[in-house]
Amino acid sequence: MSDHSAGSPHHDTAAPGADGGGDAAHTVDAAGRAFRQLLRGLRVWDVELPSFDPEAAPAEPLPLFRQWLREAAEAGQPEPHTMALATADAAGNPSVRTVMLHDADERGWHFGSHRGSRKGRELAARPRAALDFYWPAVGRQVRVGGAVTEAGPKESAADLHRRSTGALAAALVGRQSEVLGSVEELARASEAAWERARREPEAPVPSWTLYVLEPDEVEFFQGDARRRHVRLNYRRSGRAGTGGWERELLWP
Repeated sequence: MSDHSAGSPHHDTAAPGADGGGDAAHTVDAAGRAFRQLLRGLRVWDVELPSFDPEAAPAEPLPLFRQWLREAAEAGQPEPHTMALATADAAGNPSVRTVMLHDADERGWHFGSHRGSRKGRELAARPRAALDFYWPAVGRQVRVGGAVTEAGPKESAADLHRRSTGALAAALVGRQSEVLGSVEELARASEAAWERARREPEAPVPSWTLYVLEPDEVEFFQGDARRRHVRLNYRRSGRAGTGGWERELLWP
């Protein structure tokens, strides 16, 4: 008996149709089986992972986050400052994308986008978000959740103009999340934006907005090869911006 028939006997009993439907079903099933085999064969944390003593962690999450990001970079983690940003629209439908961290300070975690983009519209409707950093080079993850506020136009402009020429060019293209007619249209708009960014390094982009997520919860996850993961969660003991932090361990 073949592997295919043993794994999916219902396909064996279906005779191929004149249109080749049976062959198509066989191909789809084989592709799915190969994909599942690929997933099961992928290695997880095939490196020596650092230890983490939660008892030695600081009283607040920010110093630990800065330390972990630096250690991820030193371990060779590509782009450790990228993060998943999750938002929801007015109806509660979630969406997530990868963005870049611009700063993390006593005010919160900073990121930027156009006010009219999908995430900008969703933050206007529901000004809360969640962030997730994952650094497989050290088996670590950090989750951050809380309220999001907009920085003022002056601070938003300063944030944009501190970044690269490419970042300014991308912001000048604008129209983020709108339907694009063709890649050629994007190429033309991008070329014009690059020329202007080089010519006017302080070119204004009124829609560009710096957002600050003020956390009420920050979780630090240290992976363990034997699945004895250490999870340390910080929770605000009072209203954000006024209360201190409580720490608790979580079962993995």
